[in-house]
Amino acid sequence: MSKLDIIRLDSGQSDFEQRLEQLLAWETVSDGGVNEIVNEIIARIRAEGDKALVEYTNRFDRMQAASMAELEMGQARLQQALDGLPAEQRTALETAAARIRAYHERQLAGSWQYTEDDGTMLGQQVTPMDRVGLYVPGGKAAYPSSVLMNALPAHVAGVEEIIMVVPTPDGVVNELVLAAAALAGVSRVFTVGGAQAVAALAYGTETVPRVDKIVGPGNIFVATAKRAVFGAVGIDMIAGPSEILVICDGQTDPDWVAMDLFSQAEHDEDAQPILVSPDADFIDRVQASIEKLLPTMERADIIEASLTNRAILIKAQDLADAARISNRVAPEHLELSVEDPDALLAQIRHAGAIFMGRYTAEALGDYCAGPNHVLPTSGTARFSSPLGVYDFQKRSSLIKFSAEGASEMGKVASVLARGEGLTAHARSAEYRIKS
Repeated sequence: MSKLDIIRLDSGQSDFEQRLEQLLAWETVSDGGVNEIVNEIIARIRAEGDKALVEYTNRFDRMQAASMAELEMGQARLQQALDGLPAEQRTALETAAARIRAYHERQLAGSWQYTEDDGTMLGQQVTPMDRVGLYVPGGKAAYPSSVLMNALPAHVAGVEEIIMVVPTPDGVVNELVLAAAALAGVSRVFTVGGAQAVAALAYGTETVPRVDKIVGPGNIFVATAKRAVFGAVGIDMIAGPSEILVICDGQTDPDWVAMDLFSQAEHDEDAQPILVSPDADFIDRVQASIEKLLPTMERADIIEASLTNRAILIKAQDLADAARISNRVAPEHLELSVEDPDALLAQIRHAGAIFMGRYTAEALGDYCAGPNHVLPTSGTARFSSPLGVYDFQKRSSLIKFSAEGASEMGKVASVLARGEGLTAHARSAEYRIKS
């Protein structure tokens, strides 16, 4: 095959920042036509409920359901899927689930309070959401790992009801996905998808209960619908294409690094693999490994498109410079493939998940390491975090004044309220001031 034309940058170039900015640019959901279709679907689901949901499911997924009763799977069916798995698959799924649960149990936040000298109590009460919706892609992009990563933190948080929606185009059901739902504590499963499923979760229908938050990945119609219903319900995030940034000191096997880049490139043509190294010769060796290994990959066409459209091979001045570049990118996945990853970690400020050392392949994080694989993309790791138990918990402030505290703070509130011209506020506080 001909030499792959992968973009190379050198951080010493005068136009480096400008070129990097252009290559990172990604607009997630912006298609006017898609917005129009999604808005129409949402309006019909809100107006017609089950009737519209069945109609859209039959049309888009080539199904022939007469009612929603045919589009719900009970607990017995989920358990059947789990029991029917080959032993090796079941063991792998159970191992991953146990590790994900154990990690997320450590995130569980508790309520707290403290009492001031005058007897006033202040605190925070942490409670789970009542019901959440989990969107799981169907068809060729069916990911049981996503079921575990989205449902288990909600289950650990104490959410009483987890409603899963998963499209089954042409009636094709993924048994691994159903088995994962059984393991992860999913309450109800509906075989519906697309914007119509998001709308049903957000507003409820006669059969699908309304949820408090919707999580899980989907195509552009799903992402657009999640953005549209945000406010009526919470959402996890609007995710862009997957991305990986590998910082390497030049001492890791170049085949390993090439395959780590492939592991994200194979998701889709818009995925972005980036290598940053201070060793120019090593970058050449990784390029050679890429060209050697690409023909052996099942998804070679997708990987090649990702590499030629969005990959970047960056020559840094040193590892400190590499860390600076990584912070600018704020990648979803960051591999520190270096001799002393702990030392370099101190310089990393923005990343969804950080994979430390030469042996820590990002792929382990996708399935069974334990931390969540639902991560901020497109630079949003600058201000957001991986999905976790905290995303399914709410915090309520607790305030309980003693008579003495109410009197003292009433004087403070009175002054501030009158300063804002809000006399009812002031007088409400003043009633509690001891004469």
